[in-house]
Amino acid sequence: MNITNKKKDRKLKRYAITFFAVLGSALIQAYVIQVFITPSNLLSSGFTGVAILLNKIAALYHMDLSISLFMVLLNLPVAMLCYRSITPKFTIFSLLQVFLASMFLKVFSFAPLFDDLVLNVIFGGFLYGVGTVIALKGNASTGGTDFVALLISNKCGKSIWEYVFVFNCVILCIFGVMFGWSHAGYSILFQFIATKVISAFHHRYDRVTLLVTAEKGSEIIEAYIAEYRHGISKIEATGGYSKKKMELLHTVVSSYEVPDIVRLMKSVDSHVIINMLKTENFFGGFYQSPLE
Repeated sequence: MNITNKKKDRKLKRYAITFFAVLGSALIQAYVIQVFITPSNLLSSGFTGVAILLNKIAALYHMDLSISLFMVLLNLPVAMLCYRSITPKFTIFSLLQVFLASMFLKVFSFAPLFDDLVLNVIFGGFLYGVGTVIALKGNASTGGTDFVALLISNKCGKSIWEYVFVFNCVILCIFGVMFGWSHAGYSILFQFIATKVISAFHHRYDRVTLLVTAEKGSEIIEAYIAEYRHGISKIEATGGYSKKKMELLHTVVSSYEVPDIVRLMKSVDSHVIINMLKTENFFGGFYQSPLE
């Protein structure tokens, strides 16, 4: 198989992974809304929460407006604004997630699991966070404020989910003023759990230092710089036990790149030793690959 066909196969594989991630995320989101959020009179995060809030406001005036319709209408303008800054593939799959979640809300009807409000908050918040993480791991999102959060994160190189949580709290305060503070308070707890789940499992903007010991350091560097745009340093050394000539390599990468980089280095030198250290602070130029 030539290089072109291999690249095509990898691309198709990535597209398939993204599609199934989006499908699973949309199904979880629809499930959480029907099973945990709606029965408990909670408000979810982002534009989905805004859509639910608008639906409740419309109900005050005896109007029955679709949450699914609001979800689509709110996400389209933001997607159009972010289309040029975030890659088309990422934007399209994120919009697909929104459409699928809206469709699943119409097609499926899930019965509530718990009568207890606290259990709904805990399990609902956890599953909502998991649904978002699945989309993010598949190189997509759940749309809405995720678009904005990821756009800013990719520019500044750090996660801003805490700021998204603050935005959601503002929406929930409006909800509290109009519909009572008890459920607004539980909704804030719901958002806090969901945000913590996302922060715990989404590490795209975490950086790690790779300390590499290899006999074929020069070959590893050539393969590495051909695939990645990170800097890498080399120091000549001698093995303390083997007395062989060795090379010590040093590079800083994003944590989500590590499995592919390790696989690449091992393909060049099967005896390579790689030590990974968490990088708390980093000063200097760092290439952050765009969202695909």
